[in-house]
Amino acid sequence: MNRPGHFLAALVVSIVTMLSAAPPVFAERIKDLASIAGVRDNQLLGYGLVVGLDGTGDKVGQTPFTLQSLKSMMAQFGVTIPPNITPNVKNIAAVTVQATLPPFVKPGQRIDITVSSLGNAKSLRGGSLLMTPLKGADGQVYAVAQGELVVGGLGVEGGDGSRIAINIPSVGRIPGGATVERVVPNAFNMSNKLVLNLHTPDFTTAKRLEQSVNKWLGAGHAKALDAASIEIRAPMDSTQRVSFMSYIENMEIDPGDAPARVIVNSRTGTIVIGSHVTVKPAAVTHGSLTVTISETPTVSQPYPFSKGETKEVKQSEIKVEEEKNRMFLFKEGVTLDQIVRAINQVGAAPGDLVAILDALKKAGALRAELVVL
Repeated sequence: MNRPGHFLAALVVSIVTMLSAAPPVFAERIKDLASIAGVRDNQLLGYGLVVGLDGTGDKVGQTPFTLQSLKSMMAQFGVTIPPNITPNVKNIAAVTVQATLPPFVKPGQRIDITVSSLGNAKSLRGGSLLMTPLKGADGQVYAVAQGELVVGGLGVEGGDGSRIAINIPSVGRIPGGATVERVVPNAFNMSNKLVLNLHTPDFTTAKRLEQSVNKWLGAGHAKALDAASIEIRAPMDSTQRVSFMSYIENMEIDPGDAPARVIVNSRTGTIVIGSHVTVKPAAVTHGSLTVTISETPTVSQPYPFSKGETKEVKQSEIKVEEEKNRMFLFKEGVTLDQIVRAINQVGAAPGDLVAILDALKKAGALRAELVVL
């Protein structure tokens, strides 16, 4: 069995060799293509009170949970509010507190939080969040939040009910507003194997990653499990494992090409055509009818001595025009550049392009997946 010093020396030699080699033309780092299985962010959520508002807090009688929270908090400090007394909570707002706990974060480190109004508070500007425990999905407290809110929105209301709002004043942030209290375990040091999950599953990319790792570290170090997961044998020593993963994530590979796909956003008219989209021989004609309806007012005079009245009468004229059919021919193996150029030459709008692509797909001439959002 190799000693740690021998492993690190061999690792340094491998890194120098890799850096001296010419990288692939379209190479990407493994750290940009995949992530370690089990090493992920965790969502935290809490409920608290924001105080010190300038009359923009929750309204009395409409948010009973705010009043209930206030009474519970005061009771913890030995202050009892009589049942027949209803405090005015216009300077207080009930809020939810959200945070993302990154992997490997340690107790004592600080994370950012987002504070959102839960009731009908108009603005959280100028408020302070009281100490709020943040819990994970398992119900355990992983962080504690408190601090002064930073609100980017602005809301102004007049006495007549008119109101002007800029952005959303009922949501604020506190940079570094929560202190981590508990470590979240992950799978980084649990076994002698690590699994890399590709962000975009692809059999070609998975195989190339496996081959690249085995090329530099030796056969048998990596094994592609499926289109998304690649298992890599790693040292158990924590120091060696950090150096090992630093080496792995900075390796560069040429990822597999994306499948031929046309993405159409029908709401915005955005169309993205992949580089591998081709069509079979097809002739396309695209035209439209223009219908124009115009009304011309005229005066209707009554006959002499008929005791009639002069009235305005509108005469309608309907005109139908048909544009000249716009036809173009797609030959075998037409590329993306040729498709776009042909459609642009006939002046097709985004809506026309969607209709043309849909017709080509139904005719079996479009060699691509058509995705409509």
